[in-house]
Amino acid sequence: MKERLFGLGNSQGNHGEDVKELYYYLDNIPTHYYMEYLYKYPQQAFPYEQLLKENRQRSKLQGEFEILDTGVFDNDEYFDVLVTYAKQNAKDIFIRINIRNRGSKAADITVLPTLWFYNRWSYDLDKKPVISTRDKTSVKATHSRLGTYYLYFQPPDDRLFTENETNTKKMSGIPNETPFVKDAFHDAIIKGENLPLLRQKKSGTKFAPVYKMRLEGGKSQNIYLRLSHKALDIPFASGFEYIFTNRKQEADDFYAEVLSSGSSPEMMNIQRQALAGLLWSKQYYHFDVERWLSTSDGITPVNAGKQSGRNHDWKHLKNQDVIAMPDKWEYPWYAAWDMAFQCIPMALIDPCFAKHQLLLIMREWYMKPDGQLPAYEWNFSDVNPPVQAWAALQVYRIEKEQTGKGDIAFLKRIFQKLLINFTWWINRKDPNGNNMFEGGFLGLDNIGVFNRSIQLPGQMQLEQADGTSWMGMYALNMMDMALEIAMKDESFEDTATKFFEQFVLIAEALNEHGMWNAEDRFFYDTLSIAGSAPLQLRIHSIVGITTLFAVSIIEKRKLDKLPDFKKRILWFENYRLKNNRFWPNEEKMDGETILLSLVPRERLVYLLERLLDEDQFLSPGGIRALSKYHEEHPYSVTIDSINYTIQYDPGDSTSNLFGGNSNWRGPVWMPINYLLIQSIRKYGTFYGDSLKVECPTGSGIMMNLEQVADELTRRVISLFQTDQSGNRMEYGKHNWFYKRPGNEHLMLFYEYFQGDTGEGLGASHQTGWTALVAELIREQFAGKEPVVQPVLTLEE
Repeated sequence: MKERLFGLGNSQGNHGEDVKELYYYLDNIPTHYYMEYLYKYPQQAFPYEQLLKENRQRSKLQGEFEILDTGVFDNDEYFDVLVTYAKQNAKDIFIRINIRNRGSKAADITVLPTLWFYNRWSYDLDKKPVISTRDKTSVKATHSRLGTYYLYFQPPDDRLFTENETNTKKMSGIPNETPFVKDAFHDAIIKGENLPLLRQKKSGTKFAPVYKMRLEGGKSQNIYLRLSHKALDIPFASGFEYIFTNRKQEADDFYAEVLSSGSSPEMMNIQRQALAGLLWSKQYYHFDVERWLSTSDGITPVNAGKQSGRNHDWKHLKNQDVIAMPDKWEYPWYAAWDMAFQCIPMALIDPCFAKHQLLLIMREWYMKPDGQLPAYEWNFSDVNPPVQAWAALQVYRIEKEQTGKGDIAFLKRIFQKLLINFTWWINRKDPNGNNMFEGGFLGLDNIGVFNRSIQLPGQMQLEQADGTSWMGMYALNMMDMALEIAMKDESFEDTATKFFEQFVLIAEALNEHGMWNAEDRFFYDTLSIAGSAPLQLRIHSIVGITTLFAVSIIEKRKLDKLPDFKKRILWFENYRLKNNRFWPNEEKMDGETILLSLVPRERLVYLLERLLDEDQFLSPGGIRALSKYHEEHPYSVTIDSINYTIQYDPGDSTSNLFGGNSNWRGPVWMPINYLLIQSIRKYGTFYGDSLKVECPTGSGIMMNLEQVADELTRRVISLFQTDQSGNRMEYGKHNWFYKRPGNEHLMLFYEYFQGDTGEGLGASHQTGWTALVAELIREQFAGKEPVVQPVLTLEE
């Protein structure tokens, strides 16, 4: 009935941009031969107006008003709609829709399984396809490119046809040419409008069999359908239901192979639903910018503002691919750095697709000719952190661990494209040529005291600690990639040397040219003002912590196989040390490994002291994006007579920056925590027990850095685990619902988490980067003995 699930935009609520409905991705596998999706449908009138009114009148100091706050689910007066897909083969799909009345009283429900064609014909891109009546329980769908399919269904109460055409009257006041518009089913079922016409119509581009049922309390009913490329006389032969049992068992067998055998059933459930969300959120994405700028969609005419507005300089971008979205309802578009994080858990189950996605965004129909990667649909020219090289190495590592073989060809392909992008960064985001980088908000939205994406007034420049750190990390990742390839192809040795030297220069700039504050023992953004001394923005945020991300270990045995690289770095080291220049290397006492990092050991200890302090960055659910110190000590700065202030917000943003819908001013974000854990673990691999810190700070408990990484991992995973009372941190005040029978196993993977309580916030299905928890669980339990559940007797 709805083209989209119901949610609020920024102008409609105190924060907005999240769906106000309950849906769960329960299961999926890379082939999509088995898929489960659960939707919870209230039996009372859907509270559209209540959700709009309440959220609109709330201030930013109040939390979001969610559907579980409206009361419509209080007495279990709702239906569970469980949709299961089971493929017979790639072109023959069985569908089961199980409707269960979760309430105690009988209730009515109307179900419309819908088949439709994506509308390309309105733009003359395709000959118009057609769905036509075949008999009382099947229709035929014919398309010039896709061929012919048949939808089989059990005897319905009604059959309706319409066209998948925009309702122009509703959208812009322009009268519709016919009553057969895309939302005609809604008006027919709810209002009775044009119902006879839709019944009499024998073909169209959108079709639905209609099932009206009354279910007693606690009872359920199945509806079966089958979409096949074959004309079948008996589509539902005796015993056909076995396909669902069989495919479910195959899915269980698949996950038994790829999930952490040493973890508990609860951990495996968290992993499986996180990965299912990734797979469910793959979506066909079609956007031709040049065509969008130069033609009308029938609603918005071509105009001068559009020609010079957002994305007008991305005419080369012609996307028409299946892409892993952050979520197909709340974020139905790709983002360059989201995608990089999504590919890491994706590599656990489908490394081929993960590699393809990383390469895809660098293809010529995505990457700008000058080397810039498209940030996201809202503004392709925004600058996301350059995490693609790091993600490629992570995907490479995961596949190599699983198969025993590294895909060098993949590294070579992506390395060539990353060279172009790295050059764009060097040329465009280091205007002073001093290896101190800019780049706007760099994915961290409102982390700064002011909007870091805007053009600063006068002769001002913001040299960013995170921009510089991201580039140090980028250079080191490129060096690591070149070294890995050079073990098979020595022609990459020279390039490894180039990136090594680039990293040294960036490390020097970060540590020696004004970003380190010796008094605070922290890294800060620096505001350069013509005629004045540089001003450090003394904000204790994740911006200063990103300096930990650039860390690498080089094994001496690898150096011995690369004599030219070894010779060059030794010369470079001797030269810089002889001339009293900064040098980022540290060599292990055994002489077998070399550590490269942006942060020298002494400064690493200082940063960890803050990071692991529960009154600053360390929360029950992981590392906060902004130190809790700023809760009672807001930071203010005056620029051109304007006072800017930032303070700790543990939950939803109280700032209007970026629409107030995204908050890096206190909550826990999964991608940052994952990067930190990986980096600290690498430091721990190098230092071993020779470096121990208090964790938490002030506790008296000393840990080596691998143990610190384990502790941070434990805290992040705990966001999703049940405690002794059956509560999950992420569900906060809504735990009452998720403790009810049948709901205990349901998982959501929020965009971010409240910095003090761990409650899930933002988009509830940002299963893209939050699915990283699946990889954290795998790493935490790798090599451990399987957890065996005790077999209980009925009496027990």
